[in-house]
Amino acid sequence: MTQSPASSLKSVAFRREREATWRELEALLELARTRGFDALSAEQSARLPHLYRATLSSLSVARAISLDRNVVEYLENLAGRAYHQVYGSHRHLREVLADFFLYRFPAGIRRFRWHILLATAVMLLGGATGFFVTLDNQDRFYTFVDEAYASGRGPGSSTSELRAVLYDEHELSDALTTFAASLFTHNAKIGILAFALGCLAGLPVMLLMFINGLVLGAFAALYHARGLSLDLWGWLLPHGITELLAVLVCGGLGLALGQAVIFPGRYARLRNLALCGRQAAAVVVGAVLLFFVAGLIEGLFRQLVTDIAVRYAVAALSACLWIAYFGWVGRGRARIAAEERP
Repeated sequence: MTQSPASSLKSVAFRREREATWRELEALLELARTRGFDALSAEQSARLPHLYRATLSSLSVARAISLDRNVVEYLENLAGRAYHQVYGSHRHLREVLADFFLYRFPAGIRRFRWHILLATAVMLLGGATGFFVTLDNQDRFYTFVDEAYASGRGPGSSTSELRAVLYDEHELSDALTTFAASLFTHNAKIGILAFALGCLAGLPVMLLMFINGLVLGAFAALYHARGLSLDLWGWLLPHGITELLAVLVCGGLGLALGQAVIFPGRYARLRNLALCGRQAAAVVVGAVLLFFVAGLIEGLFRQLVTDIAVRYAVAALSACLWIAYFGWVGRGRARIAAEERP
């Protein structure tokens, strides 16, 4: 579309007023790229964040008044390069890790909280469906749970066998190990697959969350029918809270990607998908770490603790820690980050 003369004049005036700042920032970025960040003088290093924020201000104004698209894209590219130079590549590893764990990961969870809550609702719906259908007729257990995944636990198992597998009793230790490993592998696959399939409008993600709920609900019904609900959840929750949280985070991110495809807003679908994917990347890394933490808890905790009260206490502590971490850690930087995001 051809710009009107008035719009063209507005773009020219806008560039004339601010272009010197952009060029100065571009020169410093090129110097840092070719000779390293240490090549910048103390004055240049101090000036870089100021120029970056000024460029962000220009970008914000350019978007607001709908300037020439070429100017907007130039400023987006320049601001993105400056962001990585100011806050990224020259920092020590410990600073990068601190920034990730103390801000980016919890802030990312909060950013996608509604998508994660939707994934949670779908999984709960699947869980309720699997529970009541299996409770009504236990022969339907294998409709939802593959025999290999069940690791010998099913409607044909005795109550003592079902209970023993939760407490690592003697010869059933190997069966429990196999079952726990299968559960962890299954959930990890579901989580990663849910994120990967998010680009398909989010529908496969909803299906995966529902199916995962069906499986969990079927197991819950099997143990509930034998009066072992407290025992099952006491075994599952200490590591399951973290593990299922990771699954739900991946599911929520997948739904966010689906939303980016269905409702692209002012950007083209692929560009909007790329922007959403970039925001979700740090959260995906955090979700993988959650799976790792869950695996450690399951591997160590199961061997050491069989007292059901202790198991529930650890589960409650785990839930409180994650709520506190994702609810409050990094909130102090949220406003600043919103202003500085290109």
